[in-house]
Amino acid sequence: MPRLIQLEKIVKTFGAQTVLDNVDLYIRQNEFVTLLGPSGCGKTTTLRIIGGFEEPTSGELFFNGESILKTPPHKRQLNTVFQKYALFPNMNVAENIAFGLKIKKVDKKTIADEVTAMLKLVNLEGFEKRRVTSLSGGQQQRVAIARALVNKPQVLLLDEPLGALDLKLRKEMQVELKNMQQALGITFVYVTHDQEEALTMSDTIAVMNEGKILQIGTPEEIYNEPKNAFVAGFIGESNIIPGVMRDDFMVTFANTDFACIDKGFEKNEPVDIVVRPEDINITSPEAGQLVGDVSRVTFKGVHYEMQVDTGSFSWKVHSTELSPVGATVGLSIKAELIHVMKQGSP
Repeated sequence: MPRLIQLEKIVKTFGAQTVLDNVDLYIRQNEFVTLLGPSGCGKTTTLRIIGGFEEPTSGELFFNGESILKTPPHKRQLNTVFQKYALFPNMNVAENIAFGLKIKKVDKKTIADEVTAMLKLVNLEGFEKRRVTSLSGGQQQRVAIARALVNKPQVLLLDEPLGALDLKLRKEMQVELKNMQQALGITFVYVTHDQEEALTMSDTIAVMNEGKILQIGTPEEIYNEPKNAFVAGFIGESNIIPGVMRDDFMVTFANTDFACIDKGFEKNEPVDIVVRPEDINITSPEAGQLVGDVSRVTFKGVHYEMQVDTGSFSWKVHSTELSPVGATVGLSIKAELIHVMKQGSP
């Protein structure tokens, strides 16, 4: 897919505070890209710079190969959906959706046809005359998305649009948003701090912290091959423990030697080890590579989360089979499920 948006060495400062620190990012046509990170990491500022609502202190922004830093927001080929939907309370659903087309002086028949198409897309057929103040949060969100999409932007920017919804509705809207993006074939740039949301919807995730992009990749790459301890800890749950890379394919951690699939480190180089809780197999003590006692059990619905103390480390383990508190168990970890990272990777 061709590159549609490109950010090059974007810096944004507010007084003495650096909010974005040399951000490089490209977004391809028809891609669903998520900017993911904790509050204050710079993801919303990045989105606002793309949308034209903020100017960078330095750096360059290209759209289809042309600089758009001096292009005002209303002339960029994109629209934005904010967490606060900013719908017009004095207008009904159809009037809210049609607003942008009326500003462009589109003829009435075309407006009517486009509004009908958008209502069908967002599953709000029959709601044309309803006041937006009478709608649920999820319905208001659909109206906001329809209002943004009716102008046929090449890019839709979404700033935590599901933040005000309850968990069940969030999950439903995650699926609907992804389906809309695929049906329309346009580029979505999505901001969230919700890791599950990013993993569910995205083609590409950019993980941000302290104004920097730490890793860019597919959901599978980000989850299975985190580049540093922050990414590993922020995306899903992880056991992160210091270790020593003895040689290619051999690492020591928790006072035990393990086979692994990593290579290219110095002999006896200090490293960080990441093991996901679901990748640890509980065995009998005799069959385990590690032996420990279960100190805590929490039922999570689809699995049990157990804390297993081995003396050198307290492991978080997910299993569908319960080992009760006080039980002595073995822990086994396959070589391909051990991820080795350089210690203190940026």
